[in-house]
Amino acid sequence: MKPTVHDIARSAGVSLATVDRVLNGRPGVRRITQEKVEEAIAVLGYVRDVAAANLAKGRTYAFTFVLPENDNSFMIGLREEVEQAVGRSGAERTRIRVVDVPPFDGQALSTMLDGVLADRPDGVAFVAVESTEVQAAVARLREAGIAVVTLVSDLPGSQRHHFAGVDNHAAGRTAANLLGRFLSGRDGRVAMVAGSMLVRDHRERLEGFLSVLSEDFPRLAILPVIEARDDPAIAEDLVTGLFRRYPDVSGLYSLGAGNRGILKAVRSLPEARRPVIIAHELTRSTRAALADGVVDAVLNQDAGHEVRSAIRVLKAKADGLPVIAAQERIRIDIFLKDNLP
Repeated sequence: MKPTVHDIARSAGVSLATVDRVLNGRPGVRRITQEKVEEAIAVLGYVRDVAAANLAKGRTYAFTFVLPENDNSFMIGLREEVEQAVGRSGAERTRIRVVDVPPFDGQALSTMLDGVLADRPDGVAFVAVESTEVQAAVARLREAGIAVVTLVSDLPGSQRHHFAGVDNHAAGRTAANLLGRFLSGRDGRVAMVAGSMLVRDHRERLEGFLSVLSEDFPRLAILPVIEARDDPAIAEDLVTGLFRRYPDVSGLYSLGAGNRGILKAVRSLPEARRPVIIAHELTRSTRAALADGVVDAVLNQDAGHEVRSAIRVLKAKADGLPVIAAQERIRIDIFLKDNLP
């Protein structure tokens, strides 16, 4: 049975109020009494429940979410999940602020993180862009004692505490296996549309996809990846041009966002020329495309789970508590036309 504050009080021969003052570092306790309490804590092996203590004190956690200002359905959905968390702030004892940053811009993100540092929140969650400037900004946040979580796209090698997102390398491998099986031995070219190679999640998906495609489906010719910056209009232009240059494209992997533009380009093709398509994120546009057979499979990550996970981890790190890894694991869901939720 775990020792309690009552056990400490009995062992040290002091009141519960005195134990509370020592545990919370408040004044009004003589040095000799403080030493008695600390000795009782050590002998009994008492481990303080920081979360419960903060609840009792009515602590409110100040968190900042730094989100890219993208016109794509997934990031819009992610922002909506954060806004829902803002709505739950009272019950969850949080005060959440959302700030915008241009997408795929390491310098702008670094500058924004330094701006957040000046406000001294308890924790920061952000969609990472890989750059030395961003890594340095994370180090400055950690040095200031601020908890840091990367969201959706990771920044390995930095001093961030935790990544709230899926295994993107596994997602890319899964996409390649699905595409290869749907093509069922057919020849042709495979196109890939990313947002930017500056973000880790897109690069890891691409690496996983290419490794499986080259090993298990060598008959498929792989075209250079297109970077459309997760912008539907740019994606539509680039994919339309791609189909003009390569009429034998038989498969397309959309490993980022901008799917509205990609699907518009695909729907303009004669039905016989439409490629097998594997996309990411179950949004309104990809759901409709699955239902009408334009998209063959969608790999989805739960943005709500990622936001809730980020908040739990930020709270734990702010309190110096361990993270429960199994609870924070974000799974990859695979949706076909037949199992749409």
